[in-house]
Amino acid sequence: MAFEKVVVAGGGVLGSQIAFQSAYCGLDTCIWLRSEGSIGRTRPKLDQLVKDYHAQIDAMEAALAKSRADGEPMAPGVWAMGIADPDDFDPARCHGAVDAAAENLRLELDLSAAVADADVVVESMAEQEEAKIEFYKRLAPLMAEKTVVVTNSSSLLPSKFTRYTGRPDRYLAMHFANHIWRNNIAEVMAQPRTSQESFDAIMAFAGQIRMQPLPVRKEKAGYLLNSMLIPFLFSAMDLYVNGISEPESIDTAWVRGTGAPNGPFQILDVVGLVTAYNIVQPYTKVPGFMAPYNFKGISRMLKEKIDAGETGVAAGKGFYTYGG
Repeated sequence: MAFEKVVVAGGGVLGSQIAFQSAYCGLDTCIWLRSEGSIGRTRPKLDQLVKDYHAQIDAMEAALAKSRADGEPMAPGVWAMGIADPDDFDPARCHGAVDAAAENLRLELDLSAAVADADVVVESMAEQEEAKIEFYKRLAPLMAEKTVVVTNSSSLLPSKFTRYTGRPDRYLAMHFANHIWRNNIAEVMAQPRTSQESFDAIMAFAGQIRMQPLPVRKEKAGYLLNSMLIPFLFSAMDLYVNGISEPESIDTAWVRGTGAPNGPFQILDVVGLVTAYNIVQPYTKVPGFMAPYNFKGISRMLKEKIDAGETGVAAGKGFYTYGG
């Protein structure tokens, strides 16, 4: 049975995107937030997503028209499969779906009201183990029997939290890449007690919201993507904090040398430095002589930037400055 009601707990970069994509695909969607302050931080993200989706649809329409006129394939990276298939692309319908998502997506402060009759709850909160445990304990008695819970944690194993969810057979992980309407993958990872029925349901849910579901067959911190991405970002920050070079040069080395669209510090600004700081914290406990990177130095550097309000694109400044 297809899911109909989706709740996303947390309105951060990915939480906002997951919720908006679900609403874009016509599902009854709400974001649960802790406070009025959280609402104030989430609304600008949603407003920006409306602009991003509309701009993407316009770019797709122009690229498709040019491709047909020239008889040439579209340039790579233009098409967003999270929005539409090329063979079934109706720009007006897509624009209408964006506007409907913006109108229908709800923000809720009452957790009980948010999760009532939910088919799936997507936990997309900060990478802080104790905060997640507290959330699951609060959530567990409020859900309907049918509800499946997934964590979008980028680095913490779901088995750390299974016993707090109250439904070990209906709990697993589902991770997304940033800009999910373009980079439309969903890594679906079971923990040892996840039922096959729940796993299959979340694989299907990923397809419902136009993601390419990728099964992760063994529990692995970082899933597939972040198992490769996190060491990459650590190595870049290690070069910086050890005085080897500065972010601009490190990014240029990567972009020019590989043809990638963004360097590691540009990626960090998009992900957000608070998220990066939370990810590095467990590694700061590794003894220096065993650590492959200068984790303590990376942690101090990120903390200084966060304390200065330089938390990334959303704040207008991270390693780079954005906006006017």
